Amino acid sequence: MALETIPLDNVGVEVRGFDIREPVTGDLRDELVNLWNEHAILLFRGQEVTPENQIAFSRIFGELEMHPLKATTSLDYPELFMLVNEPEKEKYMAASYNGQTLVNRLDWHMDLHYTGKPNRGALLRSVVCAEQDGLTGFGDLAMAYEALDEETRALLEKLEVVYSFSMQRRHMRYVDLDGYEPGPCSPRKPADVGFPNFPDVAYPAVVTHPVTGRKVLEIVEQFLDRIVSPHKAGLCNDESIELLERLVAHTRKPEFHYFHLWEPGDMVLWDNWRAMHCATGVPPGTQRVIHRTTIAGDATLGRVLDAG
Repeated sequence: MALETIPLDNVGVEVRGFDIREPVTGDLRDELVNLWNEHAILLFRGQEVTPENQIAFSRIFGELEMHPLKATTSLDYPELFMLVNEPEKEKYMAASYNGQTLVNRLDWHMDLHYTGKPNRGALLRSVVCAEQDGLTGFGDLAMAYEALDEETRALLEKLEVVYSFSMQRRHMRYVDLDGYEPGPCSPRKPADVGFPNFPDVAYPAVVTHPVTGRKVLEIVEQFLDRIVSPHKAGLCNDESIELLERLVAHTRKPEFHYFHLWEPGDMVLWDNWRAMHCATGVPPGTQRVIHRTTIAGDATLGRVLDAG
């Protein structure tokens, strides 16, 4: 089975010549893992995917991690995390963005970033595609780091950034709140959706990828809160806030992004240690089902701050 790669818009590649129904040899396994490490975002189109072969394929890249919320997982396949638009639950996930009501919109983030131990990656596959909107965006933070000037890179090597978990988007300091209005039933605290109250966690502003050794800009807008001890790098508080604003704007540049419009049989695999992702959301009443498998992370990249 000869694999071919086609560059996607800006970042990541489409992998052609792969059939998920066929057995994966050792050489093919190594090639797939190497492509993942090199490009961070892999797209496979037109696959005949079942829960069984999605789970088996995902295990090529590492041990799988179960989702802590049992209500989101399949009874028959606990490794599958099911993203399903359910009318009776839409009111909890709906909000207004510049006058348009959207369900399940997510800002740029890295999964489990607020724990200090993000998962290694994940695979999404389309089951029911939205007729309108419903795109998933991916952003390459290694490319974002490499595009910074040398002075900024040197400064970032001295800094740590803190992420503070919040259920209310209006309390997130660096997401774009222009035109945003929370829905009347938006969760108000972590317990509303079965999450613990996570303590703050600090990361180096630049993380060295544990597998590839590439430098990754560890700046993601969701839950981003502050810089630890900015004065140690010669920054006052105002300067540290302006730096984070500038870096968030940098990560939002389209040249670091790929937005995927889902079609039947699509699978996207991404490296959560290097790539951030987001979801554009869908209008209320839209049918959309995505099945996800999550590859566990075996490295602690951040440190939990003293809750006391």
